[in-house]
Amino acid sequence: MGNIHETSEVHESAVVPESTKVWNYAQIRENVVIGENCVIGRNVYIGPGVVIGDNCKIQNNALIYEPAVLGDGVFVGPAVVLTNDKFPGATTSDGVLKTSGDWIASAVVVKSGASIGAGSVCISPITIGSDSLIGAGSVVTRDVPDGAVAFGNPARIQPANKS
Repeated sequence: MGNIHETSEVHESAVVPESTKVWNYAQIRENVVIGENCVIGRNVYIGPGVVIGDNCKIQNNALIYEPAVLGDGVFVGPAVVLTNDKFPGATTSDGVLKTSGDWIASAVVVKSGASIGAGSVCISPITIGSDSLIGAGSVVTRDVPDGAVAFGNPARIQPANKS
């Protein structure tokens, strides 16, 4: 199961190829599939069933919640969060603690070659297009098209440079 630091916790059903490096204190949950030649940074959390393509780099303290899907060559900066619940809450309307059966998780899909800058939060359900760039500290609440640059809170698509 890859080059996995001894302090990391990788579920026995997770697929982590030998070419992928997992740094210390990472947690990779059940049924995760990680591609070839990836780097999973220190203290990263990857939720159940997440799929990560080849040649991805997920920096320290990133949180990737299920059912996220990352294409090949995706960069996830430090402390990025990919959420799975647009309307989170601890309890139901009756005041009872919610369980996984009380909502349907929605995905953040990050297409091949996209980069998400440090400290950004991506609110599901959204798709971040191929070769797009999300600026550091952004809050992404809408789909980002292929090749776009978006940043801010909320993240806005920036016009192409015509020079």
